[in-house]
Amino acid sequence: MHYLYILYSDSSQKFYIGETNNIEDRISKHINHYYSNSFTKIANDWKIVLTFECIDKEEAVYLEKFIKRMKSKIFNNKVINDPSILKDILSKRKS
Repeated sequence: MHYLYILYSDSSQKFYIGETNNIEDRISKHINHYYSNSFTKIANDWKIVLTFECIDKEEAVYLEKFIKRMKSKIFNNKVINDPSILKDILSKRKS
């Protein structure tokens, strides 16, 4: 099982989009700045605003890249408020 996740920092007003197979460990590493060159080192107030369960890594990576390509805070907020958008994206991909 794999997960797509979105973190948000109020202080930087930025989103971070990622994927993992171990959500608790991955979020903990971001919050504790385990990844020294990671984008998440810019803030200390990251909070999880979305976790979305995916069938496999390929699906999670596809969604991660799709959201990042949008480069839109408005789109990020739409997905957070209505995660079913992600199911629609996946269904169109498989068609």
